Amino acid sequence: MTYPDTVPSIALSRLAPRGTDRDRLLSFLTSNVFPFHVTSRRTAEEVAASIDEGAFENDETRSFWLDHADLGTIGLVRLEDLEDPTPLLDLRLAEEFRGRGLGAEALREVTRHVFAHFEEVTRFEGQTREDNIAMRRTFVRCGWVKEAHYRESWPVEGGAPLASVAYAILRRDWESGTTTPVPWNEMGL
Repeated sequence: MTYPDTVPSIALSRLAPRGTDRDRLLSFLTSNVFPFHVTSRRTAEEVAASIDEGAFENDETRSFWLDHADLGTIGLVRLEDLEDPTPLLDLRLAEEFRGRGLGAEALREVTRHVFAHFEEVTRFEGQTREDNIAMRRTFVRCGWVKEAHYRESWPVEGGAPLASVAYAILRRDWESGTTTPVPWNEMGL
């Protein structure tokens, strides 16, 4: 889905988690709460260990800052399984920038980046908890299609598991600006 009449105000800047961006990444992930992630608040030690283990940069993972033209850095995105034709999305906005509609703009730019820079990618996927209504609406607004609803599969700190809801966009749909629906009526049942 191209948007020829608009110039994106969000750009992706490659993150160097084990280098110049290490302290900034530590600060970002420990100073913001991410209530819809499996671990909503992480300690500096936990983040440092995940950086050292390659969670933000390895053969299959790349991470980027989400830089807004007027607001500065508003969040980060981690792309996983990049050696697969269906990579996964981990999008995180800083608390102060949530609720402003920036998630849709960020998702559009991340989707454009993936399809423009990874020719082997045919499908791009993301998942969120069932109660993350803002992100679910963002996926739909950006042309992504709900493909799965995994009941009681998302662990919740101190609570019962919730459903994980999977969305994806196909390269051909992105290029044509269409949406291919999921055939939910299995075998006519």
